[in-house]
Amino acid sequence: MDTTPHPPNSRLLTLLGTAGDVITLDDAAAALAVTRTETAKLLSRWTAQGWLRRVGPGTYVPVQLALRGSERVVQDPWTLVPAIFDPCYIGGRTAAEHWDLTEQVFRDIQVYTCRPVRRRTVENREAVFTVRHIKAEHHFGTKVVWRSQTRVQVSDLQRTIVDLLDDPAAGGGIRQVADCLARYLDRADADPQVLIAYADKLGNGAVFKRLGFLAEHHRNGAALVDAARQRLTAGHAKLDPELDCARLVTRWRLRVPDGWNGAERQ
Repeated sequence: MDTTPHPPNSRLLTLLGTAGDVITLDDAAAALAVTRTETAKLLSRWTAQGWLRRVGPGTYVPVQLALRGSERVVQDPWTLVPAIFDPCYIGGRTAAEHWDLTEQVFRDIQVYTCRPVRRRTVENREAVFTVRHIKAEHHFGTKVVWRSQTRVQVSDLQRTIVDLLDDPAAGGGIRQVADCLARYLDRADADPQVLIAYADKLGNGAVFKRLGFLAEHHRNGAALVDAARQRLTAGHAKLDPELDCARLVTRWRLRVPDGWNGAERQ
């Protein structure tokens, strides 16, 4: 059987010449000026021939000639995020790494999406995505970054901190979150007023309890402590829901692990 790869035809060259990092069915139909049905057939054929690789429903990436037959196709997995999860943004520990709030390197990419989430972990040949569903009204506080030719939304500096305080597991645990907050408070571009506004909009009282407790020992934390104290809600929260938090810090209505006073993280 002849296994010689077919050379790309003119329509495929047109598509590859106009496409970005990720090709959708609608984009391909517009570039080729044919119907969606015909486009779907063409994309399927080119995928079978090895020119494209399907990465999601109606979503493909070009296979570089040097990488044909290889499992590694996409050099930057961030470029897959809008096509697979939009409306969405990259946040949590991935955003913390992006904004230099941590030196930790995480294998997965943390995604916050308004789409229904069937699986918390989505594995693709190129990456592992940890996915969290958010309400449409909680899709705010993002910045656009360009990765190659793809427009990707990532949580801005303040939203990243709020998301970590909302769910410490998103930051790799509360100790990592405490370190990220300390780095944030040392930065010249830290904006406590915006951070407080974001936390107000998110509406989780536990965010302010964790924020006040962690910020009160930092030399630049006074404004955040005052704001958190004014917004203290009833009931007790855990510093980290994943940990055994046996001790109650009454001034913050916060349960913390034994031996943790917050000061050792600053």
